[in-house]
Amino acid sequence: MTKGGTAITGIYFSGYRKKKALIALILVLALLILASGCQGTKSSEDIAIGVAWPFESNNSLFREGVDLAVKEINQGGGINGRKIKLVIKDDQGSVAVGMAVAQSFVKDRQVAAVIGHRNSFVSIPASRIYEEAGLVMLSPASTAPELTGKGYKSVFRNIPGDDQIAGRIANYCSQQGHKRMVVFYSEDSYGMGLANSFEDHAKKAGIQVVDRITYYGDLKDLERLHNKWKALDFDGIFIACGMPAGAEFIADGGRAGISARYYAGNAMDSPLLSEIGGRAADGTVLGTIFNPADTRQEVQKFIDNFTKEYYKAPSAYSAQGYDAVKILAAAIERAGAPDPQALAGQLRVLKNWPGVAGYHSFDQNGNDVGDLVVIKVLRDGKFQS
Repeated sequence: MTKGGTAITGIYFSGYRKKKALIALILVLALLILASGCQGTKSSEDIAIGVAWPFESNNSLFREGVDLAVKEINQGGGINGRKIKLVIKDDQGSVAVGMAVAQSFVKDRQVAAVIGHRNSFVSIPASRIYEEAGLVMLSPASTAPELTGKGYKSVFRNIPGDDQIAGRIANYCSQQGHKRMVVFYSEDSYGMGLANSFEDHAKKAGIQVVDRITYYGDLKDLERLHNKWKALDFDGIFIACGMPAGAEFIADGGRAGISARYYAGNAMDSPLLSEIGGRAADGTVLGTIFNPADTRQEVQKFIDNFTKEYYKAPSAYSAQGYDAVKILAAAIERAGAPDPQALAGQLRVLKNWPGVAGYHSFDQNGNDVGDLVVIKVLRDGKFQS
């Protein structure tokens, strides 16, 4: 019995092991099927793109340009069959809020890339967060050299940097016969970066910067400065600051009797220049972006579609937002999937991509080195290219 019992027990345990193995095999197959099903679902999900901008305080028709691009892409079948979904967050033009927004995008694993931010002083600290997380950031507005000067692999901009804008303006000033100029700038990353770049390029173009100021107390103080500049034989003023401060300086300059010509960067490409600056702003020359007079088919089609959709003409930032979405879509499509590393790699090899703001090309530092700078002159309240 003992011998027989042992044999029976052995058969029992042998059958038990086979049963366990069969159950384990079934579980593995079920998990594989489930994983396959999940993978299929994931590949058909929307592609989420984060957008960070001071929408409430300084939209400048940027949101409309972004929305139009998404609408066109989705109506055309999306990216490899997947539609784009926007995750919109207002950074309020604040460093603290901007960094919190960046952290929220990084934590959201559905976000494939981020378009933003507008202000360089927000983009620069936020860029570190994106870089450390390996999430692609594409700024359509931040021009400060510091943004792309740290060797980051995930940080890009689809707008010319201060160096390109300042170089073009300095050469234009030289062609206009300017020899001795004054610089008025704001004490932030945008103002200081643009002012420094302009002074460097002005020197190469044979122009001497005779004075640099960042502050004046009142009209009497500005009148005193004007007398000083006249003694220095100045013949023009370059403004390196945003709105409304730049336009307010021009308006005050008119009241103080300053008649010299003003020059500025893209941050002053706004209807506020005429509204605030008044008659004193007439003739102001900007080194900026987006030429609505460009006869290329994609530009005129964009203007027509935008005007039909929103009943107003697009701004420079409408074009920048539109191009940012289309550029990311092209890079994701070429990468085959919204993988951050592959996306960054595709952006770096993107050359002469035809956008509505010009032809975009990225260098290894994430700078857009395409021929994008446009010279505009404000005449009778309207910009002329």
